[in-house]
Amino acid sequence: MRITHRAVTQTALLGLNSNLSSVAKLQQQLTSGKLISSPSDSPTGTNKALQVRQDQSAVAQFAKNISDGQSWLDATDTALTTVIDQVQRVRALTVQASNTGSTSTSAQKAIAVEVAALRESLLGVANSSINDRALFGGVTQGSTAYAGDGGYVGAPPVGEGITRRVSNADRIRIDITGPEAFGTPGPDDLFGLIARIATNVESDPAALSADLQDLDVALDRLLGAAASVGARSARMEAAARVNTDLQLTLAAQLVDVEDIDLAKTIMELNQTEVGYKAALQATAQVIQPTLVDFLR
Repeated sequence: MRITHRAVTQTALLGLNSNLSSVAKLQQQLTSGKLISSPSDSPTGTNKALQVRQDQSAVAQFAKNISDGQSWLDATDTALTTVIDQVQRVRALTVQASNTGSTSTSAQKAIAVEVAALRESLLGVANSSINDRALFGGVTQGSTAYAGDGGYVGAPPVGEGITRRVSNADRIRIDITGPEAFGTPGPDDLFGLIARIATNVESDPAALSADLQDLDVALDRLLGAAASVGARSARMEAAARVNTDLQLTLAAQLVDVEDIDLAKTIMELNQTEVGYKAALQATAQVIQPTLVDFLR
């Protein structure tokens, strides 16, 4: 097989261009800090990076859902704690008013006034809202759950209630409706009961014994609602920890796919530059002088 001078020259130039292309690629990677600058650099790496970024978007949305859900649960827990404290005060006043032998008429009247005031305060707490949505109103779009007369104006419990998706496989309910916390709307719910107590303190102290039993039932219902909210809040906190760990894991995966190993890339660039310079020297020796060189 005959090897011409032109073939040797072309082969040498192809090798030099290949080495120069490798140097340029490594320099570009060092400049950008990324292994992949276009899909053609690594089709499999590009696909993996797209998948990781899609997962990151989903996890970021889950994090927003968790934050929103935790805020709702915290507000509900605070409201229920306030309600429980005030109902316990109503109970103490009811016990005091039921002792007719040691309570004067003026004291009975003062107790009735305080119980009525506590009822108004409880209605205010029951109408607590977050982001202009009633905490105890269910899926209603209104900002209040109870009317001024104590009537429930929110939505009844429906399905799972208001939920937030915290992962691909888990949803957590974040609300509790008025009927679930304060009893079935009507004369026997918490607000109807306290209104009756305020009336009975002055007009029928003997009926306070039965009212006290009903109040204990209402208090147990409130404690159960608070326990339910607390359990869901604990689930939300656990989901937040898992979400944070997942964000870190995905970020590390993306770094492995896209980012360069700085020390390794610098070493490869130095080696490639040395190879390129050696190829230049070898080419200069292999390619013989042409006729033009002799005519100079």
